[in-house]
Amino acid sequence: MNTPAPSATAVPASRWALVAGTVVVLTAIVSVLLVAFAWPSARSSVHDVPIAVAGPPTAVAQIRTALEQRLPGGFEITAVHDTAAAEQLISNRQVYGAIDLSSGTPQVIVASAASTAVAQTLQAMATGLSQAGGTSTPIAVRDLAALPADDPRGAGLAAGALPLVMGGLLAAVLLTRLVHGTIRRVTGALSFAVTGGMAVAAILQYWLGSLSGSYPANAGAIGLAIAATSLTVLGLESLLGYAGIGIGAVVMMLVGNPLSGTATAPEMLPGWSGAFGQLLPPGAGGRLLRSTAFFDGGGATHAVIVLAAWVALGAVLCLVGTLRSAGGGHDSNAGVNRQPVMNR
Repeated sequence: MNTPAPSATAVPASRWALVAGTVVVLTAIVSVLLVAFAWPSARSSVHDVPIAVAGPPTAVAQIRTALEQRLPGGFEITAVHDTAAAEQLISNRQVYGAIDLSSGTPQVIVASAASTAVAQTLQAMATGLSQAGGTSTPIAVRDLAALPADDPRGAGLAAGALPLVMGGLLAAVLLTRLVHGTIRRVTGALSFAVTGGMAVAAILQYWLGSLSGSYPANAGAIGLAIAATSLTVLGLESLLGYAGIGIGAVVMMLVGNPLSGTATAPEMLPGWSGAFGQLLPPGAGGRLLRSTAFFDGGGATHAVIVLAAWVALGAVLCLVGTLRSAGGGHDSNAGVNRQPVMNR
């Protein structure tokens, strides 16, 4: 009687040490994910939020004292003389709102399109100031830049931040896997930025009703954010191989997206995190889109510079990675056929 030979494909069971190590790694990963996404929201608060106060110096000083008593360190106040000056600061996105005491009848001016969270805080502050003044008449609240009627809470704009980051990452991964040639990959990333920007802007503006303003400007803002993400990750992959994609995903997804401040406001995030988030593509992209959609481009300069810098960085990284490959440098993607000619 013949005994069947053991299967050549049989794989021995893994060692228990490997199982334990895998569990430890997975636990660390889920902990990092929780901290990355939950910490900014859980520690969100009003601190150093820029607002304007319009009126005589004495009245401005009184408001400054009252706000400091109610929310210590909550607001960074800019004193102006009249309503027009306060509105100009709001339109230029230098402040989120204003308390106007210059026209006789006190009013609070908000811009819910800049941040619904800050607008709600200012509305509550108006009620508190009215009660502090010993009058039952509420202080009028005027929304200078309101969100669209179809999306009064800005849910579509806030929810759209993550797909933009994922779209840029997905573009880099697919172009790396499917397209050979640095110039072809960069061209594909830029082309996708155009078509993706047009598609996402159309969905947000014409279907969901989450955006106002100029459709071409909104599409351009979204496209620039996608280009900044995809080109940066492409450049990192060109220089570091698959490890570059991982680094790009961590920077954009685990750091940039939670610290973007798109759902609230950068100033409401804990410590330095909000300001840092505005230097990354998700934060700059969210600010740029709000500027084009609701403020006629006001306050967009910083965001455009940040995104353009990331696009340029990605292009430089692609060039450096290609030149290194052409010069016989180490290829971190073992087993992947890299052709060294840029226009291959």
